[in-house]
Amino acid sequence: MLAELLTIENLTTLVVLTALETVLGFDNLLYITIEAKRVAPDRQAFVRRWGIILAIGLRIVLLFVVLHMIEAFQESWFGFATEWAHGSFSGHSLIVLAGGLFLIYTALKEIHHMLAVEHVGEGRATGPVTRSVASAITWILLMNIVFSFDTVLSAIALSHNFIVMAAAIIISGTLMVLLADGVAAFLRKNRMYEVLGLFVLLLVGIMLTAEGGHLAHLAFFGYEIEPLQKATFYFVLAALVIVDVLQGRYQKKLQLEKAREINDPDVST
Repeated sequence: MLAELLTIENLTTLVVLTALETVLGFDNLLYITIEAKRVAPDRQAFVRRWGIILAIGLRIVLLFVVLHMIEAFQESWFGFATEWAHGSFSGHSLIVLAGGLFLIYTALKEIHHMLAVEHVGEGRATGPVTRSVASAITWILLMNIVFSFDTVLSAIALSHNFIVMAAAIIISGTLMVLLADGVAAFLRKNRMYEVLGLFVLLLVGIMLTAEGGHLAHLAFFGYEIEPLQKATFYFVLAALVIVDVLQGRYQKKLQLEKAREINDPDVST
């Protein structure tokens, strides 16, 4: 049994699946970090840690279920057709659509909260407490189903060995546990990157919504919804990060120039 698992093919698949789970799990980690900010400050690390640990277990359960019921998730559950729109919804498309719309709502809500006038000057290192620990972990687990579904299907496309796929999930989940506090600390010290994180979450929501619409064969006025290509997504993501970094450096440069002008008024003349 062990000898069969330690073949070159299985080890290669394990490495590829671990890398895939880790890269695609970043948006999940970002959501967990944002969700944890809604609980009391002294409980945020607990929510991040246990949210990820329980999410690992749920992802393995989901992997087992999908392996045995993949056809049921892919088959059409119901559909509709009118003069201006039509669609056919499967379990897969409903999960992805619901998750994408919820992420868009969450990101826009958090962006609105950050820009609201009544919150300016409060000096909070974290957002207001709006969730209990149990509620935050529950939402993390529910959203983990959305984030996990496509990665589970990708894993099944690469291998049907349950142990190899489960091992990749555990390894990538362990990396998420180790990175969670670091990501939270970075966002806490660099508050300007919170906006970037929320826009990344918004972009992920748009990508999931488009993918869910495509899976449901949604079409409006004869035009079908097309999924956002992964290459396009990563290009836009990289562009957002580069622009944000350059904007931050340029802002610091302007602040230094302004400080010099205040200290030495003759510089401006």
